[in-house]
Amino acid sequence: MTEELPGLDPQRLRAYLDRATPGLVAGPLTGRVIAGGKSNLTYAVTDGAGVWVVRRPPLGHVLATAHDMAREYRVMTALRDTPVPVPRTYTLCEDPDVLGAPFYVMEHVAGTPFRTRDEIAVLGAERTRAAAESLVATLGELHAVVPAEVGLGGFGRPSGFLERQVRRWHKQLDASRSRDVPGIDELHERLARTVPEQSAPAIVHGDYRLDNVLITPEGDLTAVLDWEMATLGDPLVDLGLMLVYREQPDGLVGDSAPATSAEGFPSSTELVELYRAATGRDVSQLAWYVAFGCFKLAVIAEGIHLRHSRGLTVGAGFDRIGAMVAPLVERAHATLKER
Repeated sequence: MTEELPGLDPQRLRAYLDRATPGLVAGPLTGRVIAGGKSNLTYAVTDGAGVWVVRRPPLGHVLATAHDMAREYRVMTALRDTPVPVPRTYTLCEDPDVLGAPFYVMEHVAGTPFRTRDEIAVLGAERTRAAAESLVATLGELHAVVPAEVGLGGFGRPSGFLERQVRRWHKQLDASRSRDVPGIDELHERLARTVPEQSAPAIVHGDYRLDNVLITPEGDLTAVLDWEMATLGDPLVDLGLMLVYREQPDGLVGDSAPATSAEGFPSSTELVELYRAATGRDVSQLAWYVAFGCFKLAVIAEGIHLRHSRGLTVGAGFDRIGAMVAPLVERAHATLKER
């Protein structure tokens, strides 16, 4: 389990863990990069007996407020005793002198973050549907958690959340510009003009989708991952973005069809009804949230495209991410016309 580990020095990590969590690690560490993510870097490390997961920000060009290790660590720690399955957290290091950036260490949980139709085919149609239903049910459980009861009462500012989100992602777009993207500024203006009345606030994951959870061969959901954009706000942004991923744009998973296109995976309409039945929330304005999800994902993809163009990405597939942006913008405009 050893390979080149950009952004992680196993010896420095071992020395830190011996100080921060005595007894956790029993020998020299080796590791590997866990592929698939296009944002934070994730590694599996082992001492030959135990296995842990390390998360740190990407190399170079880190957008302001993005890739917040303390945010991920805090929300997963807070959710430990709720119905929402999360890995156990061990330590957060905010000293950049250890690995060059803040990072945290968490439990390694069994399961697969299914990304492609070929990968999820091993489940079969029945277990694929069960996994999708668990995905929606878990989202409903997250949105039912009372933030103050788990120590997250001050985790975000729900009032004015949607307006701030639209402004925030336009600011992130400005920080990631490297080329002209037709229609994206007009999309921002349309979203800002048509913000709906907010749904009752809840804990928002921020990037909720099938390949940000772990699924067992039996179709059980064992953990929700990637909490870097979690906050308190309108939970329908999670549902809207999940629907964007349900109809994934070409390029997100390379040359393979997305896992959400597999036999047995519910349609977008079915997913919405499952969520509405589980939560009782009003989903009549969901088109706006889907369009906003397209905008947010387009901005994220543009930031990744910029990092890739500067040679600052680690892993395969980054060369295709830039091609996602224009179709996402077009889909958002079309979705807003349907309102």
